[in-house]
Amino acid sequence: MNTPKLLILVTCTSLLTAALTVGVYHTLVQPEQIIYEAARGKAIQAAEREINLSPRFKQLYTSTTPTNFISAANDSREAVVFIRSLTKLEGGNALNRDLSSSTGSGVVISRDGYIVTNHHVIEGADIVEVTLNNNKEYIAKVVGSDTQTDMAVLKIEADQMPYMLFGNSDSLQVGEWVLAVGNPFRLQSTVTAGIVSAKGRNIDVFEDRSGIESFIQTDAAVNPGNSGGALINTKGELIGINTAIMTSSGQYEGFSFAVPSNLARKVVTDLMEYGAVQRGWMGVEISSVTNQLAEERRLPSVAGVYITIVNRGSAAHDAGLTGGDVILSVDDVNTNTLSQFMEQIGRHRPGDKINVSYVRNGFIENTEVTLKNKLNSTDFVAVRKDKVLIDLGFELRDLSSSELSKNTTDGVMVVSVYQNSIVGKANVEPGYIITKINNIEVTDVRKLVEYLTNHTGEIMLEGYYENYPGLFPYMFRNDG
Repeated sequence: MNTPKLLILVTCTSLLTAALTVGVYHTLVQPEQIIYEAARGKAIQAAEREINLSPRFKQLYTSTTPTNFISAANDSREAVVFIRSLTKLEGGNALNRDLSSSTGSGVVISRDGYIVTNHHVIEGADIVEVTLNNNKEYIAKVVGSDTQTDMAVLKIEADQMPYMLFGNSDSLQVGEWVLAVGNPFRLQSTVTAGIVSAKGRNIDVFEDRSGIESFIQTDAAVNPGNSGGALINTKGELIGINTAIMTSSGQYEGFSFAVPSNLARKVVTDLMEYGAVQRGWMGVEISSVTNQLAEERRLPSVAGVYITIVNRGSAAHDAGLTGGDVILSVDDVNTNTLSQFMEQIGRHRPGDKINVSYVRNGFIENTEVTLKNKLNSTDFVAVRKDKVLIDLGFELRDLSSSELSKNTTDGVMVVSVYQNSIVGKANVEPGYIITKINNIEVTDVRKLVEYLTNHTGEIMLEGYYENYPGLFPYMFRNDG
């Protein structure tokens, strides 16, 4: 056989071998590859969600000077959803449509269907319906909500969702263009434009004194139905959650307010991870700085937060702060007003360290404060106010590490009991530590909430009070 024929034979043999190899690979290996790609896709979604929620990735400067808002509006409309909250009327049920409804907006913040909205949009709802911009409808699960910031997180079973990236609300400038995206008067995916009118606004919209009000004020048109929708910059980044308006007529009059994205990001992350907000506390009582106080304390300006009382054993007490000190900044961010101070503290969890600049005896001092929780520990312990708990009439929290060290069993603490509620009529009192529910051991509030959500009928609680000997059983019905 001559050389050219040999070369042709070798080439044909090589091609045939390669084809057989590829065929065998696709036959035997491809199913595993598909499984791998699916797992890889979920991992990518989780990583994207982590990047979007992490403050480590926020930009320092996002101020923009657009010629139009077309790109930002088009991108954001896909990620803003319509929310309808349905509540059973007393004596009615969903089958005979005895329901009341309210509407609002929400913002998709991850590819796998997490949605942020306002607490007041879904408050008391038995069913939460979500409609996407493409008119697909879903029933949403309430992951958690927080009354002190009026924030809530929902989850729908969807994949490959268009979602919005968090921007850096600290970099917003007064006078900067912003867009409000939502569903006012059920007008789906409405976009309005305005400017940032002010930052750090407190409008006394929360009844709870511990509520955090440090709103972004804009003159973008916001009306009923916009609540929970997006406030975006001209790059299409989420820099606020539209929450309230100031009005005498009940409709838009030029003043709208949004929760800053940097605060919202922290609250959302806590709700997704723990079902409740892990809020850091300094353990101080504070008031505003007046002109007279500024002169008495030899302050550089009429600005800051005046400490009236420092609680013993608190984070502030441990850091050496005392009554009479005036806090000027937290982590180099000026805290000229109470609302600005509350926002800065509200971004942190127990155990976080912050740098506080303050004035004492006319001199500016600095100290590091390790924040604690309301129990004066650095544990992640928060009061749960899930709908099922509210319907039954009590609020719960996990036990702290010090409480667990004193007890021989796990359990959860009853923080408060509502008067004339189902639990109240069963004679459960605050301070009761629940160790079992229907003979199932209770280790944390999350699992107890899941059980109560999925179980109706007779409920038997077993537990004890720290200052009273013996076990105390209580019975009531959970009719859902």
